[in-house]
Amino acid sequence: MSRDHVQSAERSATAAGAPLNSTETPFLELLARGASADAYEQPALLARAEGRPTEQIVALEQARLLALRVRSELEGRRRREAELSALFETAHDLAGLRDLDAVLQAIVQRARSLLGTDVAYLSLNDPARGDTYMRVTEGSVAARFQQLRLGMGEGLGGLVAQTARPYVTDDYFKDDRFQHTLAIDAGVRDEGLVAILGVPLMLGHHVIGVLFAADRRARVFEREQIALLGSFAALAAAAIDTANLLTETRSALADLERANEIIRDRSGVIERASDVHDRLAELVLRGGGVHDVAAAVSEVLDGTVEFAEAADTPARALEASRAEGHAVRHADDWIAAVAAGGELLGALVLRGHPGLDPVDQRTLERAAMVTSLLLLARRSAAEAEQRVRGELLDDLLDARDRDPRLLRERASRLDADLDATHVVLAARLGAAAADADQEAAARRRLWSAASHLAATRHGLAAARDGGTVLLLPLETGDTATALARRTARHLGTAVHEAVTVGASAPVEDLAAHPDAVAAAYEEGRRCLDALRLLGRSGDGAAAEDFGFLGLLLAGDRDIAGFVGRTIGQVVAYDERRGTDLLRTLDAYFACGMSPARTKDELHVHVNTVAQRLERVGRLLGDDWQSPARALEIQLALRLHRLSAPAQP
Repeated sequence: MSRDHVQSAERSATAAGAPLNSTETPFLELLARGASADAYEQPALLARAEGRPTEQIVALEQARLLALRVRSELEGRRRREAELSALFETAHDLAGLRDLDAVLQAIVQRARSLLGTDVAYLSLNDPARGDTYMRVTEGSVAARFQQLRLGMGEGLGGLVAQTARPYVTDDYFKDDRFQHTLAIDAGVRDEGLVAILGVPLMLGHHVIGVLFAADRRARVFEREQIALLGSFAALAAAAIDTANLLTETRSALADLERANEIIRDRSGVIERASDVHDRLAELVLRGGGVHDVAAAVSEVLDGTVEFAEAADTPARALEASRAEGHAVRHADDWIAAVAAGGELLGALVLRGHPGLDPVDQRTLERAAMVTSLLLLARRSAAEAEQRVRGELLDDLLDARDRDPRLLRERASRLDADLDATHVVLAARLGAAAADADQEAAARRRLWSAASHLAATRHGLAAARDGGTVLLLPLETGDTATALARRTARHLGTAVHEAVTVGASAPVEDLAAHPDAVAAAYEEGRRCLDALRLLGRSGDGAAAEDFGFLGLLLAGDRDIAGFVGRTIGQVVAYDERRGTDLLRTLDAYFACGMSPARTKDELHVHVNTVAQRLERVGRLLGDDWQSPARALEIQLALRLHRLSAPAQP
């Protein structure tokens, strides 16, 4: 509600014979002129100073609270309207794309304005040089900063470009999560930047650049701001992808010119085009969806327009529409592909309307473009939500944020309670995929299922070390073992293949001791590796399930040091010479220390066994077969197998 709206309401009430309540009038005047929150204290203070009755002062206080709520709602609506307006303006720029630099500059300007940052900038990847470079800046004053090139993994931007994940730092020079270089740090120091947020520009699963917002003072970026910047990044990626299709762009411009000629000749068509523009603009501003766009275009074109999934659309016509960038006729229908970044998202289908003039065809095509932008923006928002959930667990695992208050606040926003007792679970798929693409797809399915489980259980989940790590609360009377087994079954059912889960012992007070999460994760990983080595893929277990071996798996044990001290010389000898002394030792103990049975087990001559055991004696000492030494050596052999990388 603007000031004009408030004044109009006052005039309407007066004209209707309903005079405004004297208690509410001063607050309506404050709302009308957009006064600050402090000004709303004045009517009650003035009433007290004039000695007015208590009832009137109480009424003023109640009216003040109501007016402040209205003011807050108005500010929220203005902010959302500004964000949606900026997104729509950017979508409009893309629809009439002429100059890629101008569109990217507009995106960066709007991002800086809406997030209220000192600087905003955009970098693009250079595949030929294997780095990323500054393309557009807004608010920058340092020439060296504007000419920066970042190697993959260097600086915050290089890390975003390399990992395809958003990163935020409230103090760049104190943040050691990314690689600092002299050139990059010098550029950032010249610009005076402190807090930086970077989100990836994605085409499909490929990163083509990074969009940044930065301040010259310490600042914490909220989740909504990260999601908003992600939406702008999606639009920027769509603009870049559109500009790279040069042939399609020239054809689209030619078609647009022909459509403009028709519009000049037919005033009725102009009115319809203006009507659909206004309708689509209104839909975007009020947060309409895909089916709302289809309904609006149906009215303008006097037909039935539906959004259809790609699988439910005639494949040949859909592919032709995507390749040509135009709506194509299929029998009595018209099909306009809804695509972004080379990905088919569906189609707008105009039913039973074989006769379609060029302007109405272009209207259908523009509606398909707006539909693709709406789908992209919503997908970006959903992905940003999942990334924010994973970032808190990443921070706990890396022990980055040690302020308990901030950790609790971040967890509370995600409906998680860090003061409860939790279990850290390491999950991994049981079998390796046939190729790298299938492996990546399977890991994404596992991460998606784990994220959903964590959200419904008031926990956290993140992708890590080729698998997924979960932090789930432990209910009273439950055990880490039972939780691990339930999680393995749940995830296995969700992804339709075996999932193995190793669990830590219960951990408490995570906000005050974030480093306990990292230690618990390592314990869970050791249990996971033990399960896989023992052939128990698809199962779940904690250290308590492994008997005496579990004592070594749990906690902070120097297993590598014990193995090195006991059989390290034999391990090193095998690695240098390519011999099989370790395998011979395993077989020797397994066969009851009998050389005759050992040679059968290894399928070698008994003299070969004797020679190998003689070499072991020279490496480990003459007493290596004594009961005490033999027990240590057998345990070291077992631990060496457990600590070796698990075979897929």
